[in-house]
Amino acid sequence: MDERKAAILGEIPRLRRYARALVRDRDSADDLVQDCLERALVRLDNWQTGESPRKWLFTIMHHLFIDQMRKVNRRGEAAMLSLDGDEALAVPAIQVESLASREIIEALHAISPERRSALVMVAIEGFSYAEAAGILGIPAGTLMSRISRGREDLRVLLDDKARRRSLRVVEK
Repeated sequence: MDERKAAILGEIPRLRRYARALVRDRDSADDLVQDCLERALVRLDNWQTGESPRKWLFTIMHHLFIDQMRKVNRRGEAAMLSLDGDEALAVPAIQVESLASREIIEALHAISPERRSALVMVAIEGFSYAEAAGILGIPAGTLMSRISRGREDLRVLLDDKARRRSLRVVEK
């Protein structure tokens, strides 16, 4: 197998994680990854050999996601997809860590896609601000603003959930 193709295949788990953070639906995320990989393989000559393909692949995926969002907005379709059948029937976890993780993921999906993608790029995928700004095609200041506002959105959402969880119904 070509060394470049092997390097691209090594990035699939990260691509899947980022796609899942963007679109929430497992099948749609897999479709986004597949579209990204197809485009990357067709345009393999655009990748600078010797560098990690990570930045290049994330840039491709981000552009594909933006294109999909624009199509959805033009058609007037709902942007949120329904849960898979087995996800809808899943038994809620009993562990506190699992509940907290689920609340964080739900809160992350509740914020705007622009803020979510900025946060995921830096906080989860580990890109520097400069790299993430380049991938998203925005100035570094805009990226920092989106991250700051996204973090504040998450704080508000998670504080609200914690307050609701701590409320008890008292009967007389």
